[in-house]
Amino acid sequence: MNTDKLSDRLATVAKYVPEQARMADIGSDHAYLPCYLAKNGRITFAVAGEVAQGPYQSAERNVLSEGLAEMISVRMGDGLEVIKPGEVDCITIAGMGGALISSILENGKEKLSTVKRLVLQPNLSAISIRKWLIKNNWELVAEEIIEEDEKIYEVLIAGQGDAAKPYQKNRDWGLLLGPFLVQQKADAFKKKWTAEKNNWQRIYDALEDATETEETLNKRQELLYKMKIVEEALVSEDS
Repeated sequence: MNTDKLSDRLATVAKYVPEQARMADIGSDHAYLPCYLAKNGRITFAVAGEVAQGPYQSAERNVLSEGLAEMISVRMGDGLEVIKPGEVDCITIAGMGGALISSILENGKEKLSTVKRLVLQPNLSAISIRKWLIKNNWELVAEEIIEEDEKIYEVLIAGQGDAAKPYQKNRDWGLLLGPFLVQQKADAFKKKWTAEKNNWQRIYDALEDATETEETLNKRQELLYKMKIVEEALVSEDS
C-alpha cells in the first residue's frame, strides 16, 4: 500500500469521501488516504491528524515527498483537537476500535457543526458507533463490509439527518449487525456473524459450568439474546 494504491479497506473509505471535500483524516498514520485523494483531485484540502510522534513524522515525510504540503496539513494532537471549527466538511477515522472512534467524536463534537459527512471504519464494536450516531442525531446513510487478508472490516457512512430512520424496520438487528449490512447479507457479513455466533456459543457453554452468580446469569442471557438476533438475521430472507 502507498499513496498511489490503497488497501481495499482504505479504498472503501476513500470511495465515500465527497468530491472536492475539505477533510480531516484522524489517525492518518502514513497519510496514505489524504495523499491518494489529493493526487486524484478528489479533495481540495486535508488535515492529517496523528497523536503519536512516529506516525506523525511518517505522515509528514509522505506529504512532503509527494509535494502536497500546501494542500495537506499534517498535525499532531489528540483526536479532533487537530482541526479548527468550520475548517473541514468531512471526517474520516479508520483502523481503530468502535469505542475509541465514538470517544474521539464525543470529545470533539463541538467541531462537527459544519461537518456534512463522517466515514468511519472500526476494527471492532461498530455497534458503539451506531449508538453514538443515534444519540447525537447523525443519520447512518450507507455501510459496507469487506474481507481483506482474512480480516473483516465494516465501513459506516453518516450525515446530519434523521438518526432513527435506518432503524425503523428492526432496531436491535440494525444496531448489532448494521441496518444496511443485514439487508445486503454479503458473504463477508455471513462469515463474520457465523464466526461470532460460534464464539458466543463456546463462551455460553463455558459459563454453564461456572458458579452461578448474577453476573454469569446476566452474561448468559446477553449471549443468548445476541445469538438469537444473529441466527434470525442469517436465515431471514427479508431483513
